[in-house]
Amino acid sequence: MHAIESLILLLGAAALLAQLARTLKVPYPVFLVLGGLAIGFVPGLPALELPPEVIFLVFLPPLLNYAAFFSSPRELRAHLRPITALAIGLVLFTMATIAMVAHYLIGMPWAVAFVLGAILAPTDPVAAQAVFRRLGVPGRVGTIIEGESLVNDGTGLVAYRIAVAAVVTGAFSIWKASLDFLLVGVGGLLIGLVLGWAVLPLWARVRDSSIFIALSLLTAYAVYVVAEDVLHVSGVLAVVSYGLYRGWRDPRIFPDASTRVRNISFWQVLVFLLESMLFVLIGQQLPSILDGLGEYSAREVLLYGVLVYATLTAARFVWFFIVPSLSPVLDRLPRNRYLQSSWQERLLMGWSGMRGAVSLAAALAVPMTVGGGDAFPQRDLILFLTFSAILATLVLQGLTLGPLISALRLKSEDEADKVEELETRLEGARAAIERLEQLDGERIPSSAQERTREQYEERIRRYEAGIEAGGTTEEYAQSSAAWRAWRRELIKSEREAVLSMRDQGEVSPEVMRRVMRDLDLEESRLDD
Repeated sequence: MHAIESLILLLGAAALLAQLARTLKVPYPVFLVLGGLAIGFVPGLPALELPPEVIFLVFLPPLLNYAAFFSSPRELRAHLRPITALAIGLVLFTMATIAMVAHYLIGMPWAVAFVLGAILAPTDPVAAQAVFRRLGVPGRVGTIIEGESLVNDGTGLVAYRIAVAAVVTGAFSIWKASLDFLLVGVGGLLIGLVLGWAVLPLWARVRDSSIFIALSLLTAYAVYVVAEDVLHVSGVLAVVSYGLYRGWRDPRIFPDASTRVRNISFWQVLVFLLESMLFVLIGQQLPSILDGLGEYSAREVLLYGVLVYATLTAARFVWFFIVPSLSPVLDRLPRNRYLQSSWQERLLMGWSGMRGAVSLAAALAVPMTVGGGDAFPQRDLILFLTFSAILATLVLQGLTLGPLISALRLKSEDEADKVEELETRLEGARAAIERLEQLDGERIPSSAQERTREQYEERIRRYEAGIEAGGTTEEYAQSSAAWRAWRRELIKSEREAVLSMRDQGEVSPEVMRRVMRDLDLEESRLDD
């Protein structure tokens, strides 16, 4: 079987596994990893092995850009200091803790131990966010975990680059490493902002939606390549800052609604395919990893895997529950102090530290040899410990996050969000009424103007009723559901009539598709 055929097989398996996970209400990364693991052991099916640089270059830029695009810079700024403490402080703390355990208990040289620590330090947000979206958690918890995962990839990979260089060259300077860490990280953030500021206004001149969507994808790759390969700063952080800037500026720079809808739909499909492929690939790597562990017994590697996973989990809980208490100054810095969070929220954030594709890509990117031509020390063991940590965190924590949220009885802020949404819609409808009064309506029949005004006034009454009810009372929810069902029935009748005309040859398929598209868009708005 060729690589392309293997790729098609894996994508098909990923789609089926994701649907099964949705049916069983389980985070889909868990099923994808386990499915990839099963596929990897099927006789006769070749493992699809992608070079690490392909994983970094092909997968990371669009995934990071998408996550940053839909993040709120305002919310991230409100939690900036705790996010920074987690994305930098916790990453370095985890790296050092893993390094000490790997050196003293597993027997790795210090430099190699720090490589392992840097690989495992950054978390992966996909599984946690999948559960958070389905069950709902307090907004600040989701914001902090999301912000941490956006930035800590850059922190971990910068530390990883320094640690690998120390192993390969045999030289290390704490001062030079600290300066490189600062310059590479800050430089990446600044480059992303500068490129976004320079490039995005040019996009406003693009009118073709296909060209726009292509540019939205290619620019994310360009930002990563320019930062990583040309300027030698963090490409990960450059893409994150670019995505945040673009997400904030997008509604004003690109006013065409049709293009925005198509662009978001394209990115949703792309990100699903990339995430699915990555998690299936993670599971599929185990057979080839096991082949390189001949010098270790099964008992040894399993013990080491349990030890590393326990250290990862313990380090994260220590950070959330003990470190801020031991150093009160850390807690006085943030405006939103996370010592003010309940113990339930800190427990949830501690248990949300899953590892994923970035850690696997970093482990696969470990060089085969060092400067003198000798083999990189214990590279196969690094690969196995990374895989076992990814598997344990995704499966064990991914499957228990939902029950944990239910047991802790954490309440999401859905009602507050719904009231805020209704207030926003109300302001928009009032602005439309005011503008309607100002517009010259000579070319618009008075009956059409009146119908439009009545539609907006009806919306205003519905929004005000929802706000007075404090979000969604049972009566308001039932009324809204009945209205949506009524509208769907009417649209369904329109759709059947259009299809009947197409079937009888009264209209062309092209005309039918244009009308159907408008009906589909109108129906899709009913779910908002």
